Amino acid sequence: MNGAELLLKTLEDCGVDTIFGYPGGRVIKIYDELFKQNKIKHILPRHEQGAVHMAQGYARTSGKVGCVLVTSGPGSTNTITGINDAYIDSTPLVCITGQVSRNLIGTDAFQEADTAGITRSIAKHNYLVTDVNDLEHIIKEAFHLASTGRPGPVLIDIPSDLQVEEVNYQNIEYSSRKSYKTNKELDAISKAQIKEAIDLLKSSKKPVIYAGGGVINSGPKACQVLQDFSNTLNIPTTLTLMGLGAYPARGKNFLGMLGMHGTYEANMAMHEADLILAIGSRFSDRITGKLDKFAPNAKIIHIDIDPVSINRVIPAYLGIVGDVYETLQHIMEEININDFDTNRKDWWSKIEEFKAKDSLYYDKKSKIIKPEYVIEKISDITYEKNIDTVVSTDVGQHQMWTAQYFKIDKPNHWLSSGGFGTMGFGLPACIGGAFAKPNSANICFTSEGSFQMNIQEIATAVNYGLPIKIVLLNNSRLGMVRQWQELMFEERYSETEFDTSTLPDFQALAKAYHADGALICTKEELEEGIEKMLSSDKPFILEVMVDPAENVLPMIPPGKGHNEMIIREK
Repeated sequence: MNGAELLLKTLEDCGVDTIFGYPGGRVIKIYDELFKQNKIKHILPRHEQGAVHMAQGYARTSGKVGCVLVTSGPGSTNTITGINDAYIDSTPLVCITGQVSRNLIGTDAFQEADTAGITRSIAKHNYLVTDVNDLEHIIKEAFHLASTGRPGPVLIDIPSDLQVEEVNYQNIEYSSRKSYKTNKELDAISKAQIKEAIDLLKSSKKPVIYAGGGVINSGPKACQVLQDFSNTLNIPTTLTLMGLGAYPARGKNFLGMLGMHGTYEANMAMHEADLILAIGSRFSDRITGKLDKFAPNAKIIHIDIDPVSINRVIPAYLGIVGDVYETLQHIMEEININDFDTNRKDWWSKIEEFKAKDSLYYDKKSKIIKPEYVIEKISDITYEKNIDTVVSTDVGQHQMWTAQYFKIDKPNHWLSSGGFGTMGFGLPACIGGAFAKPNSANICFTSEGSFQMNIQEIATAVNYGLPIKIVLLNNSRLGMVRQWQELMFEERYSETEFDTSTLPDFQALAKAYHADGALICTKEELEEGIEKMLSSDKPFILEVMVDPAENVLPMIPPGKGHNEMIIREK
């Protein structure tokens, strides 16, 4: 077979059933072979950045490795934002790019770019294939690297002439020992660490579980054992933005999200804790606040599959390198519940005092529609109707409000750009999620700023008949930057307020794309609009005009600690 045929055959071997891609001259042979076979479904976005975000949404919703195929030059460089986003948020992707033929590399040929060089610092690994006989092994190794250890994006750059060369398919069985120790492989040092962790938990009076996206990456079993662990030992539990769904939002021990816009109870519990069990999280600056004020009284047990994450930001009293599921399961097996005071009466009493602050308060009686009200209403309605809902967001105020007010009870049902903060992520990620979970309600919360970054992907949703729901919270502002300008720059609103006369008519736009929509200007219209959106069999833009002056609170200001939050006054 030729190199292009070998590529597709090997992708099948790796379990790929869906590719998000955009054709071009340097991958035209691969697209010709795609036309001849029908085993892999190809999704055509309207922009290569959209392709990567779709693959991210697909990967994070399905638990599989996302796959992207684009051409050389601008095709490959258009993927850079998505690749970096996937790298920081540990999303497993394999991105395949076309390259000019090998004899033209380095000559500034038409649509040539040093894709391997450009992506070297933002991918888990990358390859420039120079020998067609290496292709099968490289592809299988790429999928292994993308999906094991701390997941991430891997790039394969394939010259166009290599795609037409003849090559023998070898059916290589690629295998590599896991980079972490499994339950059965724990050595004496690891067993000693497990015992030390249990001893620390026994002696703790004010423990907190702080879990992140690594729990979800470890798989559904990891999320279940986290829930069992929290509930069995009755430990207050908080999650990062990327960890939402790892413990149910309606679970009895959940304190809400922590960090810059986390709840008062979550942040104060971290501040007061004497022991923090950090699981699959990386202590990002949005979580810690000012480092020298972070959890001043706590010993920290840090469990992470990536050894680089341990001690990188916050020193760990005990660092355990291992898969979340394997490690937590082993701790659970070694625990004697009779050795623990699972009542934790004094600690929970203190946390109830924190909860009494009602840090997520907002004016529900306001005649002006509050964005929090919209999100909370949709969360309640979908829950009452028992609608399985996959939620995606763009980046900005609406993202934080959604994290605060939409209750995510299951893993792999939350898609948001955490570490990179990519405006334009939400819509294509929602589309990718819809391909992974077509029987769920796939809802994207966005705003007029982020929405216009990849607005063209409405056409993709329409093209494939995906009835995704787009909740457009229109405040005519770049809200999060405007909020910072208000609070920290004396209300100097530099380039953050849109001239409303220049904003698109989003309802006319929905019609132009052959989608449905509704404009909501009063609270009385909202519930009917939500019902219409949920029942639509087309992509639907529910545009809600919300209070342009509303800020995301609570908030830890820059340079402050968890105990120095700004909370909205009642």
